[in-house]
Amino acid sequence: MKLKLKNIQGSIVAPIGFLAGGVFCDIKKLGTGKGSNKGRKLDLALIVSETPATVAGLFTTNQVCAAPVKVCVERLKKKNLAQVVVVNSGNANACTGKQGMADAREMVSFTEKTLGLSTGRALVGSTGRIGVTMPMDNVRAGIMAAAMELGTTPAHADRATEAIMTSDTKPKQIAVEFLLGGKKVRIGGICKGAGMIQPGMSPTGARPAALPHGGLHATMLGFITTDAAVEQKVLQAALTEAVANSFNRITVDGDMSTNDTVLVLANGLAGNKKFKVQSSEFRVFQAALNHVCLELAKKIVRDGEGVHRVVTVRVNGAKTIQDADAAARAVANSALVKTSWHGGDPNWGRIIDAIGYSAATVVEEKIDIGYSAPGAKKILWSLKRGQPTKATFKQLCAAVAPKEFELHINLNLGKANAVMYAADLTEEYVDFNKGDVTDASSLGG
Repeated sequence: MKLKLKNIQGSIVAPIGFLAGGVFCDIKKLGTGKGSNKGRKLDLALIVSETPATVAGLFTTNQVCAAPVKVCVERLKKKNLAQVVVVNSGNANACTGKQGMADAREMVSFTEKTLGLSTGRALVGSTGRIGVTMPMDNVRAGIMAAAMELGTTPAHADRATEAIMTSDTKPKQIAVEFLLGGKKVRIGGICKGAGMIQPGMSPTGARPAALPHGGLHATMLGFITTDAAVEQKVLQAALTEAVANSFNRITVDGDMSTNDTVLVLANGLAGNKKFKVQSSEFRVFQAALNHVCLELAKKIVRDGEGVHRVVTVRVNGAKTIQDADAAARAVANSALVKTSWHGGDPNWGRIIDAIGYSAATVVEEKIDIGYSAPGAKKILWSLKRGQPTKATFKQLCAAVAPKEFELHINLNLGKANAVMYAADLTEEYVDFNKGDVTDASSLGG
């Protein structure tokens, strides 16, 4: 389906009836070392709908999950509506026990009281250091300050985007406009994430039996707003599909955070008629939401800690979707493969090795491996049916030299396929994450 999307300014405040703001309230308070992010960086954001909005969400399936995730899951089970999300950076509020749960609950209740909202209308997200209790005096002061500076301009969205960043070096925002049932509808989104990135989110945070990964400082958070009118079950179905093909398809380092969260608020102020899942309107909305989520997800990989190259790993011809996924993740997360990408080395030996030790059913004599430019139809094959092709080393080096390229793997055993958006592994990543024993702020979570 051909969807006409118009890129517009404002990200999360582009849809009608949404406000945002970000403030500095010194939540980090973690010293001055290289891992501390110390300084007057914005660290608390509010995203507000002027009217109650339908809400849907997906959350980390890490068995060690943070208090904010637990609070959101609890609230979404009871309520279909929300009106505000309060988000902080600098402290994950993870592994903080009963105090952490009390603090997360106070964050939502204090936000509701500050904005004059009824109980149950606030949700919460946190990112930062693990195992440190929240400085609640600072948090309360930040919520009050953010409530005073809420606005609808792109600058307000910018401040909210900055306030949720940790090791990110670039803000990640998008907004689009399109027609839905004859009405002009907008979807806006912001996200953050640069390290500890391999989300595997589900609507309840419960881990499906088939989910192939788990793991543990940076976190992936995404917040989406829309003025479309959408029933909760329809919104949840659309978000689940969009995340499955975007945020759940990225990896920087193969680690899943304790705090990964994606929330979408739909306030209905665009005035379109609500629609069913099996409708043409749903397909239009789904396509727009897919675009927003995938663009945000790719921004995370491009801004990954120390990342120099971004590689789209495409696996085709697998017996099952699970096989395709297993092979793609094995290659995308292989330290040897990722370091070869960084060096510009077209080392297919490391790639086929990773395919071989994955959980996928493979036959060595049927595996093809090749490279292309992003979106290009022409593929330079380095391996066909398990054997090297006549492609020269110079040609292969040229294929993997760009900052972004695609790796094609065909198992030639079936019709299933999978994709992963991955990154190289660099000296900068190691230097950033190795910690400094002279600075406690760079250690721990």
